[in-house]
Amino acid sequence: MLQIWILPDKQGHQPGYEQKSFPEDEKRGKFRLIASNDGADGSVRINQDAKLFVTLLAPGDQVTQTIGAKRHAWLQVAKGEVDLNGIKLQQGDGVAISDEKKLTVKATDDAEVLLFDLE
Repeated sequence: MLQIWILPDKQGHQPGYEQKSFPEDEKRGKFRLIASNDGADGSVRINQDAKLFVTLLAPGDQVTQTIGAKRHAWLQVAKGEVDLNGIKLQQGDGVAISDEKKLTVKATDDAEVLLFDLE
């Protein structure tokens, strides 16, 4: 279990808590949106200009995500080992990403990866 805290976009929002499960097949081999400011695609709503994705990868699986102009990202390896744009990462590693337009994540072991698309 990971507990993630994201600062809200402004003060005064009512505190909230939401928990939701997403089927494995929606996460396997692709990035699945699980949290966003507008609840898109059935994701959990957050009060911030951010999107949170998750993927489950088998060894050799690869996923790609583009990052918009003036956006940043954080990639967290929750399980396993991956290469991110050629950089080896293992369970527990997190990477702050700026000035990258395209992220390619390739699993070298069974892996679970979280990707934060941030303002």
